[in-house]
Amino acid sequence: MTASDTHKVNPLPKGLYVPTVAFFQPDEEIDLATTEKHATYLARSGVTGLVTQGSNGEAVHLDRDERKAITAATRRAVDAAGYPHMPVIAGCGAASTREAIQLCRDSGAAGADAVLVLPPSYYKPLVSTEALHAHFIAIADASPVPVLIYNYPGASSGLDLSSDDILALAKHPNIIGCKLTCGNTGKLARVAAGSKPEFLTFGGSVDFTLQTLIAGGDGIIGGTANLIPRSCLKLVELYDSGKIEEAQKLQAIVARADWAAIHGGFIAVKSALQSYRGYGALPRRPCVVPTETAAAGIHEEYREGMELERSLEKSA
Repeated sequence: MTASDTHKVNPLPKGLYVPTVAFFQPDEEIDLATTEKHATYLARSGVTGLVTQGSNGEAVHLDRDERKAITAATRRAVDAAGYPHMPVIAGCGAASTREAIQLCRDSGAAGADAVLVLPPSYYKPLVSTEALHAHFIAIADASPVPVLIYNYPGASSGLDLSSDDILALAKHPNIIGCKLTCGNTGKLARVAAGSKPEFLTFGGSVDFTLQTLIAGGDGIIGGTANLIPRSCLKLVELYDSGKIEEAQKLQAIVARADWAAIHGGFIAVKSALQSYRGYGALPRRPCVVPTETAAAGIHEEYREGMELERSLEKSA
């Protein structure tokens, strides 16, 4: 019997998940107090769940113990805030199958409800399609919590899983979903239509939330929701209520806000958190905070979205 035979898979709920940023002190040590503060803020905004060590979470800047500590702090914070059933997903991508399995085990022990796994890409030319599929299957067999496939060519040396790849892997009982940051809504539609009913297909950016939902997707895992969670949730609510024209108008605002994150990366998200929320700017080197002029530009790019967000906060 393999490990997958014994898993009791509890699918995650559909909805909006936020890949949180990592927080650091001036000496570059992890800042768990701010990690908990931000997780609490997001939980209270009404999001469906949180994701640690995604691309926004600077996973490649963290060691194994730090990854465990951040996931545990996030779990602790949402529990303490009164959201014990809020899912926490942990990123567990690694260059080797062995390390990815270890990260999955660490994440389960730290309180994660599921894991998000990038394909290994460092030796991309040497890994056949069969070996790539075997990598995910081995992880799913060994992981103590359910696995989501994370397709993000921009973070994987251009490696782009096809809908055929994802649908083949979706048959595994412990692979319960995927995040498609590739932005290919045709692929998303094929996966959503062709996978088992409980398989969750998430868009990977809030700028195509409406497109994801119309194509049959189950929600979004998107970094700009660190800043405008209520606006992103409102967009989903409008779609669910059949108010498509209103949803289109709101999608445009969300997409404009997301553009700052798309071209500025997690540094832009963290800079805006600092200017609008008063915490979070510091990355780990070699990444650095934007110049004062650049930070002012980022602040302005988010202004429209933050004005909407604050109006929704006031009416909550």
